[in-house]
Amino acid sequence: MEYRRLGASGLMVPALSFGAGTFGGRGPLFGAWGATDAREARRLVDICLDAGLTMFDTADVYSAGASEEVLGQAIKGRRDQVIVSTKTGLPMGDGPGDAGSSRSRLITACEDALRRLGTDHIDLFQLHAFDAGTPVEEVLDTLDTLVRAGKVRYTGVSNFSGWQLMKSLAAADRLGHPRPVAHQVYYSLVGRDYEWELMPLARDQGVGALVWSPLGWGRLTGRIRRGTPLPPGSRLHSTADYGPPVDDDHLHGVVDVLDEIARETGRAVPQIALNWLLRRPTVSSVIIGARDERQLRQNLGAVGWSLTPEQVARLDAASHRPAPYPYFPYERQEGFARLNPPLIAAPERAA
Repeated sequence: MEYRRLGASGLMVPALSFGAGTFGGRGPLFGAWGATDAREARRLVDICLDAGLTMFDTADVYSAGASEEVLGQAIKGRRDQVIVSTKTGLPMGDGPGDAGSSRSRLITACEDALRRLGTDHIDLFQLHAFDAGTPVEEVLDTLDTLVRAGKVRYTGVSNFSGWQLMKSLAAADRLGHPRPVAHQVYYSLVGRDYEWELMPLARDQGVGALVWSPLGWGRLTGRIRRGTPLPPGSRLHSTADYGPPVDDDHLHGVVDVLDEIARETGRAVPQIALNWLLRRPTVSSVIIGARDERQLRQNLGAVGWSLTPEQVARLDAASHRPAPYPYFPYERQEGFARLNPPLIAAPERAA
């Protein structure tokens, strides 16, 4: 397993990490991804550790806390071998204090997570969403308190816009508080919005990307193809409306190229989609999920090899979407690109 620094921090993380959203199985949305119990979770953790995957990501909202509980049981007795990442901020109830990033909420959420995980510290504590109702200074001051108390080692964010992340970074510098070192983001071959603003920001500011849903909300598993209905049991039947939208024609065009490269390499479609992500700028770790051992072992096969430059170029071309304003001039016009070249060139420019 390849290890990388998490952004500009000193924390080394595996190129692949494990998402424990399938642990627990409680709740209508965040519990609908799977119902892995502690015994099954421990077996999956065993396989991960044997492969060198040592980072496990969860959130308090996953299965209403049950994901953290199951993960805690699965890593019991080997806490020093793993990196634990969790998130907070999304609603855990209907009360006025059950959501957000206020001082009270963050302290309570951290204590609850420590108890459920069965640990005395969280390696990476992330804000699951930006809280526009709480001053950023209050948020950062509270996180600083948790770091100084030894309950949190590093902090990060998830699903922030560019201005929200930059505001947080600037305030941290101004106040002398720890900066967020990670941004957990959606990024896949069928969802490349991350590249336009968040990726250049991350490169400039030293924030590492932790990629969630790298298979496009289950669309790049190899089971969805042109003219083929969703397979029975696919979570897309119940969760598609919650995930990032993807145009069918665009999806099928990407899958066609993935199928071609799968035949050339002998690799599975998900492995190719994951391998493509592992070489993108600013990506520190790609979070893989699995509801069973077979799926986990397949996803672990995304490391230890590389796509050829020609194969990467074909995937780039198939998955490319026109840049939105104000970024399209930098992609298409030489004068703009000379001043601020994009980190990922458009296929026509790369050719």
